[in-house]
Amino acid sequence: MQKNDFFLSEVVFSGGFGYICSVMKIILPRKVDGASEVLPEQAHQVLVIGANGAGKSRFTSRLAESAAAPVFRLSPLRALYGAFVADAPEGSIDWLYGRAQARMPFASVASGAPATEAERLMALMLADEMQSLLAFKVEGRRGDLPVTRIDRVLALWREIFPDNEVLRADGALMFMSAGDDVGRPQVKLSAGEKLVLYYFGGVLYAPPGAVIPIESPELFLHPSTLRRVWDRVESLRPDCTFVYTTHDLDFAATRSGATTIWVRGCDAEAQVFDYVVLPPDSPLREDMYMAILGARRPVLFIEGDNTHSIDSKLYPLIFPEHTVTALGSCDRVIESTRVFNSLEGFHHLDSMGIVDRDRRSEQEVAYLRRKKIMVPEVAEIENLLMVEGVVKAVAEVHRRDPQRVFQKVKEAVIAMFRGEMRQQALQHTRHQVKHIMEHRIDGRFASISKLEEHMADLVDEINPRAIYESKCREFSGYVHAGDYASVLRVYNQKSMVGQSNVGPLTGTGDKRGYLTAVLNILKTNSPAADRMRAALRAQIR
Repeated sequence: MQKNDFFLSEVVFSGGFGYICSVMKIILPRKVDGASEVLPEQAHQVLVIGANGAGKSRFTSRLAESAAAPVFRLSPLRALYGAFVADAPEGSIDWLYGRAQARMPFASVASGAPATEAERLMALMLADEMQSLLAFKVEGRRGDLPVTRIDRVLALWREIFPDNEVLRADGALMFMSAGDDVGRPQVKLSAGEKLVLYYFGGVLYAPPGAVIPIESPELFLHPSTLRRVWDRVESLRPDCTFVYTTHDLDFAATRSGATTIWVRGCDAEAQVFDYVVLPPDSPLREDMYMAILGARRPVLFIEGDNTHSIDSKLYPLIFPEHTVTALGSCDRVIESTRVFNSLEGFHHLDSMGIVDRDRRSEQEVAYLRRKKIMVPEVAEIENLLMVEGVVKAVAEVHRRDPQRVFQKVKEAVIAMFRGEMRQQALQHTRHQVKHIMEHRIDGRFASISKLEEHMADLVDEINPRAIYESKCREFSGYVHAGDYASVLRVYNQKSMVGQSNVGPLTGTGDKRGYLTAVLNILKTNSPAADRMRAALRAQIR
């Protein structure tokens, strides 16, 4: 058997294998206007992203077909479920397996003949090792046994799964987890465990300088292992170009430095595509780009997270025509909206943000709104649930008297605010003083003494007590006038929904039940949902 029949030409370094890095030029598929782009010559990782149906997979196939380099495909679905293909493309795993099977007997896996591509790859590596050991013995070499592909793969696999061990028994491999008394054959491993073996082993059979397309590289892998697995896979073959087709945010965020191609659409008959190569120096975070580019809709950045916050549950139902992306803090919302709008000429998507009003002054609110940051006419997200139109809609759906329910809720909220009025005024005063101080103190001081003098003068100039007394008078006026809307605008109290008794009054139970009722109504196409959505939008300018 000739070595090159199914053994990759390699440069052998001390302690293992190495590959000669190559520089290749890849011309991307034709655009709708007939033009084509060329990938940067240093591209080692390529991310192909886009909305469902945009043509990502077709684009990747065209890219691979037009590359002036061998193509070596890896597929998680084929690895786990793909049957043997006798006429597989030359150089593929099945082609290599078929050639090797015809030339020498295989060490079978425990369950019989290899049924999937992952199992056939393992058989290839076992045959590789068998030939290496035979050559070592026949040639009468002395010293350490040669390092084979399977040696490298198993060592890397144990890095990813450190609580596991691999044993050799009767020409097959047995895998043991910590605490196991009996080993498991490869077919008994989890999907993720099998795929890690498959990816590590597969790239070692790719031809030199190959283009390696991988569809859904995140499939079946736990997010905590994604970065480590693919960093190690890429490090095995620095000579190759990895082309990932994905829409998974966790995976995309791990490929820092990747050349990213956004596929926006295609003409399948003409085989032309609408795509752009994203600027590598874009100031927008990669994971944020991934979150928005697949949607083709206006983007709305919000506070909170995608799991626990009310923001991420409520705002997508209020603005269903937007792609809503939760970014955590208000500062990140403000900065991301600014940066994304600065790139409007590139992506042609509109972008806005929403941040809680909290204790911002009218001047602060006006400034944010000029920057496309919406600021609701309520202090915080929980207060939106207490808006008159929302309370009445929930009461009506649950067959309670809307006017009577709202009146009781209004009285309860104003009574709560009356009891906390001075504390709320103090918090507003603190915010205003802090804001003034931040804008009045700069770095242009010759000495610490000058800074101390400046700060001493500021106390008299700002006059916190006057601000506090003004807030007390303002808030007292809201209470005496029964101005419910103004109370919601200035009252920061996250327990308002529970303490106001709005849940029992509307017939929805506790705070959780009331929130669920609001969300369920907004998910419908009913008149109550339309009225509720209109009431909420009126509060969010």
